[in-house]
Amino acid sequence: MAMRPKNKADGQERSFIETARRAQIVQCAIDVIAEAGYAQASLARIAKRAGISKGIISYHFDSKDELVQQIVQDAFALGDAFVRPRIEAQTTAAGMLRAYIEASVEFYRTHRQHMLALLDIWTNFRTEDGRQRLGMRDNEAEMSDVEQILRLGQATGEFGEFSTRVLAVAVKQAVDGVLILMASYDDVDFDTYARELAALFDRATCRESRP
Repeated sequence: MAMRPKNKADGQERSFIETARRAQIVQCAIDVIAEAGYAQASLARIAKRAGISKGIISYHFDSKDELVQQIVQDAFALGDAFVRPRIEAQTTAAGMLRAYIEASVEFYRTHRQHMLALLDIWTNFRTEDGRQRLGMRDNEAEMSDVEQILRLGQATGEFGEFSTRVLAVAVKQAVDGVLILMASYDDVDFDTYARELAALFDRATCRESRP
């Protein structure tokens, strides 16, 4: 039996062809889940979409669970790479918060299939006893980043007094609200959503004396 290609502790890396094949499988899995739903996204269906045998998927991934975990991992990595530079380009906490909101919504818009797949996975990826595998704890790193922005704003006097935890959760949930709209409507106005949401939290965080 052929050994599955892996990045190992001894420094061995997947070949270019293996990496490209894994990326193809992941993208086809994203497309199938986004279009048909997690429950209907069997390895056989994903293989058909990719134009390969089910055995090739099993060569690269132990199971559907491992493939789904790769989709989730990629979504977080892509999102961070897209949003973080836009935040770091700002010089004020208010600018950072606005950049986070606007960049996050833009990322969802430009990665529609991946985000629709992630939304379905978030709801339906469960353990054998029916518990959800993903939840708020999986967003903890992102919410912690938002909290840091809010604490910075309070320290510099840009923001008023409030619970940074409560506001961070509210910001994250509001940003993710656009995913629900994406799943239901084809004509979401992303620009207006981002602009109005950024303005809403600008008002929610600012001191009364701030211009």
